[in-house]
Amino acid sequence: MFIDTHCHLTDDYCNGVDNNEIIKRAVDAGVGMVICPTADPLDIPGALKLAEGHENVYCTIGIHPEYAPMDASEYLTDTVLNNPRVVGVGEIGLDFHQGNEKRREQIQLFEQQLEIARQYNLPVAIHTRDAEEDTAAILTGDVGGVMHCFTSSWNLAKTMLDRGFFFSASGILTFKNAPELRETFTKIPIDRIIIETDAPYCAPVPYRGKVCEPAMVIETAKVLAAIKGLPLCELEHILMENVQRLYPKIKL
Repeated sequence: MFIDTHCHLTDDYCNGVDNNEIIKRAVDAGVGMVICPTADPLDIPGALKLAEGHENVYCTIGIHPEYAPMDASEYLTDTVLNNPRVVGVGEIGLDFHQGNEKRREQIQLFEQQLEIARQYNLPVAIHTRDAEEDTAAILTGDVGGVMHCFTSSWNLAKTMLDRGFFFSASGILTFKNAPELRETFTKIPIDRIIIETDAPYCAPVPYRGKVCEPAMVIETAKVLAAIKGLPLCELEHILMENVQRLYPKIKL
């Protein structure tokens, strides 16, 4: 089976939509497991409820940098992080795309959540946008995880490879205007790659312009298989093994 390692099933696009239908469509497409991250702290109860209600759904719990300043300890509690359905801390990180006026506050929130991840021995799902230098300076290698929806430079990829990180390919990998990203994933070792939709965003070709769903991650897998020169069935097994190493709490 394929695994969508990052899909926002608690996002606003799911209001009025039956998550059971979304998950069924995924399973029917060969996507047998999904991981639901949080970005908004108010989505945490919903993510936990969803994961606890479906044996093929897990979640990562974190607060996106756009919510800085914020005290993460109010939400990333012992009860939450010890939940067997919570496999990591994320998505967390830095985003200076709209400017760096809150740079200090974002860094504080990021570092606080990294420390929490260390305390609970959980991997992290990292969001970085227009913040490569600060991201690399903060992620020194004493906590492991994945560079979620990776679209950054090969230079950052090399740095984070040396620090043990995985890299997640999203639907952006399929875009016609992303040859440099495909070249980067050509260089990243296959045993350090996973895939995601980042639903409801980044719908892959041929679904661009539509609301993205976990079932669509198959299209990203097809492009990745072509890049790596692998049969799709072989890639499927490799990706499953990679997810298991990244998120040891998952039961495959």
